[in-house]
Amino acid sequence: MRRPFIRALARPLVLAAAAAAMPLASAAPAAADSVVVGGFPVDVSHSPWTVALSSRDRFGGTRAGQFCVGVVVGRSTVLTAAHCLSQEVLGGPPEQLRDFTVITGRTDLLSGRGQEIRVRDTWVTPAYDSVTNAGDFAVLSLAQSLPASAVIGMARAGDPAYVPGTPALVYGWGDITGAGDYPRSLRAARVHVLPDALCRRAYPGGGEGRFQADSMVCAGEQAGGRDACQGDSGGPLVARGRLIGLVSWGTGCGRAGSPGVYTRVSEVVRSLGWRAAVRERRADG
Repeated sequence: MRRPFIRALARPLVLAAAAAAMPLASAAPAAADSVVVGGFPVDVSHSPWTVALSSRDRFGGTRAGQFCVGVVVGRSTVLTAAHCLSQEVLGGPPEQLRDFTVITGRTDLLSGRGQEIRVRDTWVTPAYDSVTNAGDFAVLSLAQSLPASAVIGMARAGDPAYVPGTPALVYGWGDITGAGDYPRSLRAARVHVLPDALCRRAYPGGGEGRFQADSMVCAGEQAGGRDACQGDSGGPLVARGRLIGLVSWGTGCGRAGSPGVYTRVSEVVRSLGWRAAVRERRADG
């Protein structure tokens, strides 16, 4: 089965002396009036729980080594996509990255704002299936704590934030056109939570991937134009002020009939593997 597009960068952004950013895979450009895709600039102070995952050794310094996005859910705990820590993306196990950090409090990746905090430990849920992208989440433990104001709450099962039609925002530093156009500054896009039935039709299995409602949530616009894209993996999907999803996969970026698929955060909370992160969060106070 051909895998659907994951939304991490699986190669350095700069190769030799080339200055152009390189997308993970080719994708159809979004409509010209839709630029995350279909988004707008946002200051990180409005979403302090959005952090960039960085390794300059692996991805170069053009964009401070950013390759994925994470979400602060405890004072020293960050959620991201499991595939961000894969061999395919990192070229080896995450513990071999000498400079694996999260960048917090920084809108422009090349500015001097915020902090770069070392990732002390990583944990990928054993439920992750790299073929279907089910269970696509991982936990990063940081070497120092962030302020409580940087932590976002997570939506549990039954939360009205999951109701189809609910407005949501997705955040990231990824491709803004679907054609390898990577910004330096954080962006957000307005999307809507979509019905499970629509996403099952869009992704019934086979080459386009299979949508699994128990562990995934779908969001975007039926007409396309607003979506997460390459480089946004692990980033937050937020509705009603709570985290409901992590950017995971999709076909292309911003395509009509091919909405974005996100890891369902209520399933992360429920997962037995989440207990370790919960213990750390309680220890943080």
